[in-house]
Amino acid sequence: MSAQPTTTKVAAQPGDPAQAPSPDGLKAGLKNRHLSMIAIGGVIGAGLFVGSSSGIAAAGPAILISYVLVGAMVVLVMRMLGEMAAARPTSGSFSTYADQALGRWAGFTIGWLYWFFWVVVLAVEATAGAVILNGWIPAIPQWGWALIVMVVLTATNLVSVGSYGEFEFWFAGIKVVAIGGFVAIGLLAVFGLLPGSDNPGTGFAHLTDAGGFMPQGAGAILTGVLMVVFSFMGSEIVTLAAGESEDPQRAVTKATNSVIWRIGVFYLGSIFVVVTLLPWNDKSIVEDGSYVAALNSIGIPHAGQVMNVIVLTAVLSCLNSGLYTASRMAFSLGRRGDAPKAFARTNARGVPQAAILGSVVFGFVAVWFNYQWKDTVFDFLLNSSGAVALFVWLMICFTQLRMRGIILREQPEKLVVRMWLFPYLTWVTIAMISFVLVYMLTDEAGREQVLMSLLAAGLVLAIAVFRDLTGAGRKDAHTDTATPGVEDSVTRP
Repeated sequence: MSAQPTTTKVAAQPGDPAQAPSPDGLKAGLKNRHLSMIAIGGVIGAGLFVGSSSGIAAAGPAILISYVLVGAMVVLVMRMLGEMAAARPTSGSFSTYADQALGRWAGFTIGWLYWFFWVVVLAVEATAGAVILNGWIPAIPQWGWALIVMVVLTATNLVSVGSYGEFEFWFAGIKVVAIGGFVAIGLLAVFGLLPGSDNPGTGFAHLTDAGGFMPQGAGAILTGVLMVVFSFMGSEIVTLAAGESEDPQRAVTKATNSVIWRIGVFYLGSIFVVVTLLPWNDKSIVEDGSYVAALNSIGIPHAGQVMNVIVLTAVLSCLNSGLYTASRMAFSLGRRGDAPKAFARTNARGVPQAAILGSVVFGFVAVWFNYQWKDTVFDFLLNSSGAVALFVWLMICFTQLRMRGIILREQPEKLVVRMWLFPYLTWVTIAMISFVLVYMLTDEAGREQVLMSLLAAGLVLAIAVFRDLTGAGRKDAHTDTATPGVEDSVTRP
């Protein structure tokens, strides 16, 4: 093992931007179309398809307000992250910025927590995909299907970043087409304009005809917030992937500017269709799932199987992106001396092989825990990573408060994306996220997630502070300056 983490540098061929090394040494193999679809598909997780029914049951049509509140919060967080990522694109994204703006302890803590979150997600999604596949081909047991999908997507990520981008392009494309088609067909049915529809189409009547717009009371809106907030996790992936793209600044700027309509169409649009096609308390929404119930009401044949295909696509997309995201965060931590040095190395194809394998090994172990000790060890893993998404968003806010000044001092020309009404909206977002975390303490399931996640965060923070005090890991490490076109060779003490 060498004394310094290294990255394989690939000579750029004239006119071939995909062969040029990215700012932190990874090969820039993601095309603009890959980044565009990753940005669009990143907000459409499996949680939207399988989790919305419980939110509708809890809040009624007012779940739309829950989605608006969470969507607004995500838009603001993405605007902050976009400001930093457009100026300094890097595979470490918010972890690198926290390191630079707040200190090593911040980058270390949020980086490892984010890595932990995604490797647990790998196990959750692999199991969810295995359930669907086992229903189609029961001859292969669930654990066998979980193993197969993990192996296939690991191989995809090991081949090249371009292969990850290509798989994600098609996975995300299927999700986008499916949701877009659902919204278009559903709206026609809502207003009685869809030929052959079994649903009479009552316009906006179902928003108020079953106990009013807020049948469970105003407080149910906050309950709905807790149920839907985690389905938005993944919007930030595009800022990690931008470091391996042909034009990072353009990709981040485009993704940041389009996040409003993406959330509006895919989340608000699709949920609006559900609650206007059916009364919120229709039993089929909970029994069959909100999207299947809506499709059945129109008379779409085999709606359940159609949705299974779409959910499986969303699961595979989440698995693919989760492995990519965890490995790039591990790579960035390795470059900064906060992870094993091997994680900071790339192979001849510009892929951080050790970081990918290290992430997937933990994912395999978590899958095994899910089948062996689902109600004990795996529940602990789930709960201790449950509130990490909110911790990440909160850290992005505090980082941006400091990072704005750093960028203005060092690279003012790079500030092409600006947070609106800075710093006021940043502080409003901090208050919103903090309120959600505090409100979670009033909910039994939410309380356990917050407390266990705080325990995990406390343990990682203690390690970070200890390493900071002893100077461990940084002696021979690179820093992620995230300056496009410059291979950083600066070391920190």
